[in-house]
Amino acid sequence: MAEGKPKAQAGVWSTVKPFVNGGASGMLATCVIQPIDMVKVRIQLGQGSAMQVSKNMIANEGIGSFYKGLSAGLLRQATYTTARLGSFKVLTTKAVEENDGKPLPLLQKAFIGLTAGAIGACVGSPADLALIRMQADATLPIAQRRNYKNAFHALYRIVVDEGVLALWKGAGPTVVRAMALNMGMLASYDQSIEFFRDSLGLGEVSTVVGASAVSGFFASACSLPFDYVKTQIQKMQPDANGKYPYTGSLNCAFKTLKSGGPLKFYTGFPVYCVRIAPHVMMTWIFLNEIQKVQKKIGL
Repeated sequence: MAEGKPKAQAGVWSTVKPFVNGGASGMLATCVIQPIDMVKVRIQLGQGSAMQVSKNMIANEGIGSFYKGLSAGLLRQATYTTARLGSFKVLTTKAVEENDGKPLPLLQKAFIGLTAGAIGACVGSPADLALIRMQADATLPIAQRRNYKNAFHALYRIVVDEGVLALWKGAGPTVVRAMALNMGMLASYDQSIEFFRDSLGLGEVSTVVGASAVSGFFASACSLPFDYVKTQIQKMQPDANGKYPYTGSLNCAFKTLKSGGPLKFYTGFPVYCVRIAPHVMMTWIFLNEIQKVQKKIGL
């Protein structure tokens, strides 16, 4: 009996470890990237270039405005990234076992990335909605501002004012965007690790940094159109007649395509890429460092 308990505890830890590590690495990366993410949202809402948005925020709202919505961002990582990276690791491990320990083909990695992204988005959608609304609040007329105090206050107000199901408003484009992002991010990272390490013979640091950069680029390129639609859906307000500008994500996509053409979906791409790629890179780097520390202390 005495010997069984440590084994049981080790079994529990090995199960939850990928989820804990994924959430922790995502939250650390968010603390660094939050200001860039704020600027990206303001650009998508039509407030000008990155330089204009930054100057206006500092002049009108102060330096602290760059970290508005940080609590929601951390909550999002604690749910979304915990679920997606954890499930990706678990699903990949199972798939490798079924493949007799051999590396998985890129197509299978992409499918696992799509699945992990969908799982993470369903779990993290409420926190993502709170984050978008908190970041966009200052752009609304004073009478329409929600003035959420923090992420938990935002979630409480959404439930009370709009109902529980409103927490998943815009969940459709959120899930699709997450599937696209994670297909690019997760599959390309694993594939790049194998290429840099096994084909080029690079060391650990160069392999992780190089694979992280490739992963960040593909995550950005695959997900921005879906991110643009998601942002428009989540921040929309009804007009005086109670009518919303879009009836759904497809309607938003068609109207955007008609009014601005395909490139409209890539509004703010440089800032988005600067925001997504470093966040992806730091998430992988933090995850690698966390795993190294755990290995040293025997976890």
